[in-house]
Amino acid sequence: MKPLAELLKEAEGLHGKLCPGQVIGVRMAVVGCREIGISEPQQDRRLRVWAEIDRCATDAIQAVTGCKLGRRTLKFFDYGKMAATFLNTEAGRAVRVVARDDARELAGRYAPRVKDKQEAQLAAYLAMPESELFLVHPVAIALSPYDEPGHPLKRVRCQSCGEGVNDDREVYQDGRTLCRPCALGGYYRLLGPGEEAAASTEEGPAQRGVLRDE
Repeated sequence: MKPLAELLKEAEGLHGKLCPGQVIGVRMAVVGCREIGISEPQQDRRLRVWAEIDRCATDAIQAVTGCKLGRRTLKFFDYGKMAATFLNTEAGRAVRVVARDDARELAGRYAPRVKDKQEAQLAAYLAMPESELFLVHPVAIALSPYDEPGHPLKRVRCQSCGEGVNDDREVYQDGRTLCRPCALGGYYRLLGPGEEAAASTEEGPAQRGVLRDE
């Protein structure tokens, strides 16, 4: 694994700035890869990552591991948790690394002279022992052939909207084959004649938790 300073620089280059979340993500990826026996993740196709938050840490994890959504080696589950799971597919070993909630409270101990809250967190997260930053749990992952990198293995057409659905993401409801937005509700709503395209603050299915299996 590259030195921490070099990994942080690469993460900053991808994300656009260095922030406390970037430090957490970089160190989380280092811990996760080490615990499953992968030392050079960018060159290693064995590695899979599941990220659980759409925040800075996920960009950092991508930078360190080289895993990407488009290559199907990075998966995203919107749980709103500062956590990620790392899997070595060859060894069959996986760990879930969770950022501890009480780490913020300890920032003052490691950066007592830094007045700015964000700068204090950044400095503290660089200095804190891993045991005070993270909880690490061995986990089991149920891998599906439909989640593997490569060409789609299956494609069906939604019987409501007519759009194609790849790799077993369809839903069977009342004898019909549907895409998830048609069956469960999606983050968007098709506009009617005369309606203007605009973002809405109304609560949709994704906010209400209907799509928890996403």
